[in-house]
Amino acid sequence: MAQLPCSLKCATTQRVFFLSLFLYHADSLSFRYDSINTTNKVDFGALGDDCNISDHRANLTSISVNNYTNNIGRLVYPEPVQLWDAATGETASFTTIFSFGMDAVPGQPVAHGMAFFLTSQVDVPSSLPAESYGSYLGLFSPGATGGDHVVAVEFDTFRDEWDPSDRHIGVDLNNISSLGSYTTLPNDSFVGRVMSGRIDYNSGTGQLEVMLHNGSSDGATHDLSVNVDLRSFLPEKVIVGFSAATNSERVALHYVLSWSFSSSLPLVANSSHKSQPRRTAVRLVAGVTVATVLALLLSTAVGVLLWRSRRQEQSAADDDDDDGDDEDPWAIDEDLESGSGPRPFQLSKLTAATRNFCEETKLGQGASGSVYRGRVDELDVAIKVFSRGGSAQGKREYTAEVTVISRLRHRNLVQLIGWCDGRKKLLLVYELVPNGSLDRHLYGATAVLPWPARYRIILGLGAAVLYLHEEWGQCVVHGDIKPSNIMLDESFGAKLGDFGLARLIDHGVGLQTMTAVAGTPGYLDPECIATGKASSESDVHSFGVVLVEVATGRRLMAPPPPGDTRIFRLVEWAWGMYGRGAVLDAADEALCGEFDAREVELVLVIGLWCAHPDARARPSIREAVEVLRSGMAARVPALPPRMPYDPTEKHVAEDASKAKHGMSSHDYGRQPPAADDYQTLSTTSSIPPVGSKQSVRLLSGR
Repeated sequence: MAQLPCSLKCATTQRVFFLSLFLYHADSLSFRYDSINTTNKVDFGALGDDCNISDHRANLTSISVNNYTNNIGRLVYPEPVQLWDAATGETASFTTIFSFGMDAVPGQPVAHGMAFFLTSQVDVPSSLPAESYGSYLGLFSPGATGGDHVVAVEFDTFRDEWDPSDRHIGVDLNNISSLGSYTTLPNDSFVGRVMSGRIDYNSGTGQLEVMLHNGSSDGATHDLSVNVDLRSFLPEKVIVGFSAATNSERVALHYVLSWSFSSSLPLVANSSHKSQPRRTAVRLVAGVTVATVLALLLSTAVGVLLWRSRRQEQSAADDDDDDGDDEDPWAIDEDLESGSGPRPFQLSKLTAATRNFCEETKLGQGASGSVYRGRVDELDVAIKVFSRGGSAQGKREYTAEVTVISRLRHRNLVQLIGWCDGRKKLLLVYELVPNGSLDRHLYGATAVLPWPARYRIILGLGAAVLYLHEEWGQCVVHGDIKPSNIMLDESFGAKLGDFGLARLIDHGVGLQTMTAVAGTPGYLDPECIATGKASSESDVHSFGVVLVEVATGRRLMAPPPPGDTRIFRLVEWAWGMYGRGAVLDAADEALCGEFDAREVELVLVIGLWCAHPDARARPSIREAVEVLRSGMAARVPALPPRMPYDPTEKHVAEDASKAKHGMSSHDYGRQPPAADDYQTLSTTSSIPPVGSKQSVRLLSGR
């Protein structure tokens, strides 16, 4: 066999190394139990006198009117989690999702709650912390000095002397007190409902995020975000589980119905750890298998590399859009291939999952590809298909979508699971978000999306854009924020997707020139259209337009009625309502007045603020989100009573009159806001303050 050039040898070695990384990371802890029951009870450790696993759930404690006793219950997964590795300096990111509940004795006080925890006891402990009953949730002994090495997310139902409030979500760091790291909940939270929780830890940002869907009829969701370096509180290896406790005064039934957990860091071997013989045998077989696979890969990689090289050369010769770059524009970034997040899939597997991409599995069609539904490895997924014969724009969108979203991790972003670099198709595999896109619920559904759900969607979308703009290492400009790109999960939480137009910009750099003006008309920032430059301000504009859509239930634009030549423009129409002091008249009529008037007015005014034609007059996404979260309308500036002129519009009558006075159409609407424009809503005579009598009348339907 002829000797390969050095560059091909190097590339071959790198490819094999990347594949070995995928095999290695496959050993990181990951499990999923849609139901915890007697069939799989052997997979768990149940600790405590009353802790047991029944036909459909794991009971941490029991409930009895005549038996108020000190009791502790823990459910743990006995396999250790490699939380961090001192040798490499790596720290794991992890996600856990679970459903659980608490039932109290009718007519009796509720107990103290329960917690998800990580602890240093790698082997399943034979004893539990002494006297850790009731308020201590089975996690800490009274008078603990902080050396327990326990990190817990508590769902607390009773206010003790160290608690910040009655019912709350809190994060405990080697101490039962969660002061400074908590979210207060309504008094009817937790008890008597099946709830779902999700906890994400991002090792890159140190962000621990908690989301609770409390099972109430209004679908309320509560969030908590804490910045913490878990290495400061926990050893390299931990176990994970749930804990609850009762005492002689308060009892309750605490239970777990389902549980999944996944971590990014593989377990590092430890000779002093006495593994069970079965696990040792499995790992020995796995080691032999990996070695065999690697040997086969080494023998075939050269041929594969040569074949791909010829194919790329042929594609470059035939591609009318070739710009002289020798690199394959569809090639996966090697940084992605060596990561521990998204993974490669075989085309045959995705073809089978979608029944050969049949129309029955098709979810939708976009400008750059089609999206199909499938099930892969017991997971429901959405598979986006790009054609290799597509345009150069499609190639750029594919590359942008892979390289950007593969590095992001946030509960309000659609998660990329993997990709497939097929011969004729390139595919991206995403988590399937079960309730589809927001636009279908606003315009196509028979059931009206209630206002509380809409407000949560707005807050979730705001959290996603805030993460992209300010909370990740680089500023990510999404470029196409609109209802059809906002997906809704099982609890109608918002997840922003479709990163085909996304751009990475270093913080503080500002504008970045786009290769072409891309995006969706109406959502695009006027300045972006005029200059061809994308920025965080252009995303804020799109965010504002979406807010107005959600509050009004109207499409962005509509054709004129018969006999009229004017096109309906939503933002301009809503601004007119605002200028007349009747902004609540713009609220979606389908809601029949069943909404919080203050929230609707706040959303509409913030939407107009963000959609201001002058980018300099818009808030940052952080300013907008903080006002939405706090509900403090006084922090919103008074806007002009008429929508400022869009500098990209042509043939407007006002344009000529402005030109006569020496002001170009490009300048109009771009003047810095006058000081008087920054009066607050509560002091603007023409605009009724939030909560005014007018708002009350509209809310009551009169």
